[in-house]
Order: sequence, then structure tokens, then C-alpha cells
Amino acid sequence: MTATLDKSKLLFDNRYLRQLIIPLLIETLLSVTIGMMDTIMVSTVGEHAVSGVSLVDSVANLFVFLFSAFATGGAVIASQYLGKKDKEAACFSAKQLMYLSSSFSIAVSLILLIFREPMMHLVYGSIEESVMSSALDYLTPILLSFPFLAVLNSINALFRSMGKSSITMTVSIIMNVINVTGNAILINVVGIGAMGAGIASLLSRAVACFFMLYKITRKKEEVHIEKPFKLEVDFPMIGRVLKIALPSGIENSIFHIGKILVSSTVASFGTASIAANAVFNGLATFANIPGNAVGMAAVTVIGQCCGARNYDAASYYGKKLMKLTYLMNFFTCTTMFILAPELALLYSLSPAAYSLAVEATRLNMFQTFLFWPPAFTIPNYLRAAGDAKYTMVVSIISMWLFRVVLSRILGVNLGLGFIGVLWGMFIDWYFRGICFIVRFAKGEWKKKTVV
Repeated sequence: MTATLDKSKLLFDNRYLRQLIIPLLIETLLSVTIGMMDTIMVSTVGEHAVSGVSLVDSVANLFVFLFSAFATGGAVIASQYLGKKDKEAACFSAKQLMYLSSSFSIAVSLILLIFREPMMHLVYGSIEESVMSSALDYLTPILLSFPFLAVLNSINALFRSMGKSSITMTVSIIMNVINVTGNAILINVVGIGAMGAGIASLLSRAVACFFMLYKITRKKEEVHIEKPFKLEVDFPMIGRVLKIALPSGIENSIFHIGKILVSSTVASFGTASIAANAVFNGLATFANIPGNAVGMAAVTVIGQCCGARNYDAASYYGKKLMKLTYLMNFFTCTTMFILAPELALLYSLSPAAYSLAVEATRLNMFQTFLFWPPAFTIPNYLRAAGDAKYTMVVSIISMWLFRVVLSRILGVNLGLGFIGVLWGMFIDWYFRGICFIVRFAKGEWKKKTVV
């Protein structure tokens, strides 16, 4: 297809793609750094604090990715309207997205604050008392930060739909400075351990949220929110957002429920495995930065192409972005493989936890380079085109068959422990990748319409 493509019909040149993707790479790196810094700085308190923060993150990410699903839905709608040259509808869809993300996140935050302790005991059962205490200390401020984070994610997604990723990169820098400074003061000076890490995250998210609210209400922005305090609910427009957000939200929810169950399995192997898993997750996330950044860029690029009904260009950019992902992945995965022992030393771990973390990280780097991009970047291509239901079905089936059931068989029944759990995850990637590559190649997503 690319051989006969009329290049004059392409919507974006290489300069535009660089200006979009480079800030997204930096932003994704900074976003990962926030979570990693929480774990590194709280590790000075002890393994129980590292484990507690890790367990909370496993639960909190379930809801964080729900918020991201709303943001993705709004970004796809805004991008497609921009591709149709309908800026007024793009702006109105942004306002509906704000209603959805703010109301849902406030409700979730209030409910979980009330039931936070029984929820943690229900999910993780009888873990060490010191680990549970640290987890609950960290959980409270994290739950309070949910509304700020949900609104922030939505506004960031809207700016990306305009191609203005440099603004979202700037706010990530602000968040990191506040978070690291807050950690240093609250953990090392005030001495409130895991709770200090949570409060620092709360402050960083709140400040960033108010900063971006100011930005999105400026009329000079291509997509902006007019009269933010005037209630203008439009259910058909909300329905368009939910057409993408609901399948993505269900997919992410099931995916992270599965991850929580996997974390519960890992927790049964002991504190060393929990701590190694926390370090592994922190380090492994760095290897996913190229794929995540390109995935966010794809919502803008492919979304606008589909809005303009220029499907040949969408296919062209999909292949181009995947080649770029593999090129960047080679660099990140090779670097992480080599530096794994030194990076694991950043955490205060027992010898057993350290050895396990290094082994898991190195194994993961090889798998990430080859199999992570098709499994997790291509789905964003499909969502940007409106093909969110397919990604939902594939992800749910793969998660439960391989990451949950097979991981338990390998880790518990066959006695492979934490490494067996990882192999269940890798097989999950293989299955997803095959399904998404075939779907994109066949072009079924071109038949979907959103706006």
C-alpha cells in the first residue's frame, strides 16, 4: 500500500512527527520517574515500605487506567473532529470529557476512601502487618489525588490531540520537581515514610491539574473549553466519547484486575518476591517508554487521518511509527539489560530480592524488545480509528487465559515462583501481538466510524 500512496495526501511531515513524539518521550520518561522515585526514596525506610507502596500501586493503577480510558476516548473524538476540520465540535467534546472524568473520579475517590482498609485486606489477604501499615499510609493521599489526576490526564490528552505535546511535557517536569522535593522533605526530614511519598504525589498532581485547567480554558487554543462554569451536558456527544472510553475502560479494568491477582500470587512467594516485583515493575517501565510515547502520538496522527477519511495515510503512519518504536526499543532495552545490576542497587534490597530483580529485569528486556510493541502500541492505532471493542475482547481473553491462569500454573503449581509468573505474562504478549497485527493488516478498523 505504501508503494502506491500519494505522498501529497499525507497530513503530517517528519518535522511534525518529531515535534510530537520527542516531547512525548520526555513526558513518558518523567511520568515513569515519578513512580520510580517514590519507590527508591521510600526504600530507605525498609523493604516493608517498598512492598506497601508496590501493593497500593497495583490497586491504584486499576483506577488510574480507567481515568486514562476516558482521556483516550476524548482524545480520539477531538482528533477525529480536527481531522474533519470541525473545531467547534472538538471544543464541545472537550467539555463533555471534563464532565465525565471529574464526576467519575470524585465518586471513585470517595467510595475507596471509605472502604480502603477492607479493600486492601480483601485483595491481599494476610500479609505482614508492617507491609499493610505502610500500604494504608500511602493509599490515603493517593486516593485524594484521583480527581486531580483524572482531569489532568484528560486535558493532557486534549493537548496531544492538537499536536501540542510540548505543553504536556512541561507539566510533567513541574510534577517531577514537586514530587522529588516533597519526597525528600516528607520522607527524609519529616520522617513520615510511605505517607510522605503519597502526599508528595498528591501535591504534584494537584498543582499540575490547576496549571492545565488554566491552559485549556484559553480561547487561543485550537481545542479549548469555553465557559467552563456553565453547565452544558450533551448526551449524544458524551455517547461518542464513551464509545471509545467504555471498551477501553473495561479492557483496562479487567487487565489490571488480572494484574492485581498476579500481584497477589507474587505476594504469596514472600516479601523478597514482592520487593523484587516492585523493582522489576519500576525498571521494566523504562523499556516501554518508546512504545507508550508512540502509542500516544498515534491517537493524534491516526485519529486525524481517520477523521479525514484518509485511511491509506493512517496505514502508512502506522507502519512508520512501528518501525520507529523498534528502533528506539533496541536502544532502551539494550541499555537496561546491561545496567540492570547497577540500577537494582538504587533500591535498598536484601540479597535475595536483589538477585531476583536483576534476573527478572534482564529476561524482560529481550521479550520487551521483540514482543511488547505489537501487543501494546498497535491497539492504540485501532482505538484511534474507533475499533476499541476488538482490542477489549482480545485483551480480556488473553489476560485471563495467560497472565492470570497460566501464570499461576507456572508460578505455583510448577514451582517456578516469580519467574514462572513472568513467563505467563510474556505468552500473553505473544497472543495479543498476533491478534493486533492481523487486525491492522486486514484493515477491518477502516470500517469503523466515530464522528
